[in-house]
Amino acid sequence: MAAAGGGGSQAAVSFLTNVARLAFGLGAGATLLNSSLYTVDGGQRAVLFDRFRGVLDQTVGEGTHFLIPWLQKPYIFDIRTRPHTFTSNSGTKDLQMVNLTLRLLSRPDVPYLPTIFKSLGTEYDEKVLPSIGNEVLKAVVAQFNADQLLTERPHVSALVRDALIRRARDFNIVLDDVAITHLSYGAEFSSAVEKKQVAQQEAERSKFLVAKAEQERRAAVIRAEGESEAAKLISEATAATGMGLLELRRIEAAREIAGTLAKSPNVAYLPGGNQMLLGLNPNSLGR
Repeated sequence: MAAAGGGGSQAAVSFLTNVARLAFGLGAGATLLNSSLYTVDGGQRAVLFDRFRGVLDQTVGEGTHFLIPWLQKPYIFDIRTRPHTFTSNSGTKDLQMVNLTLRLLSRPDVPYLPTIFKSLGTEYDEKVLPSIGNEVLKAVVAQFNADQLLTERPHVSALVRDALIRRARDFNIVLDDVAITHLSYGAEFSSAVEKKQVAQQEAERSKFLVAKAEQERRAAVIRAEGESEAAKLISEATAATGMGLLELRRIEAAREIAGTLAKSPNVAYLPGGNQMLLGLNPNSLGR
């Protein structure tokens, strides 16, 4: 009985040992399998670093892929277009300072991802774009006067865009869009522009006053010439017909005045001379 009990105990220990070994083997295998797989999501690419061969020249596409644990390591790149915005304080041709804000849409050139990783790393855009953006903006703005940046803004934007696209190509970066979103001048230039506008408005006002005075002078001359011509005609008519014309004019003027007074309710007519008291009652006067 004791021997049978001892044999059963040994069998149980052996069974548990085998189960533990199996579980350990499965765990180790799962861990090894998990470390041998990596996933590249949509809109991403991977670059493999091999401890013996260095960075591999082939870019790995989307999906789940195998690698050799410890020997190889994946580095994931986002290849979707990303926006970048930065500002630059640049000097113009006439020595004025302007503040420019530039917006870029950039992405890496996928076939050259291993080269980008070896030379710049995964944060390639933060290392390259601000520096080349400031360089190009300062070089382009220096070719124009401050006022030309407004009047020729499309031309300035085109120059900045072309120059930035060429410079970014040197680093295997593709720029989908380049735009100047904001432009402002320094306080001194803004004050000078405001004073210039005020002076132009004053000059225009002076021109208007001069033109108005000229028109009034011409009108006075024309009016005087008309009055002189009228006086001349009246004088000739008087000399030809006597005072009859003047008497006719006086009667017409008196008729117009009488018609105007007749229509006014505030006008009362009184007899002339000594006949003002004819309408009064004599008895009332005696009292």
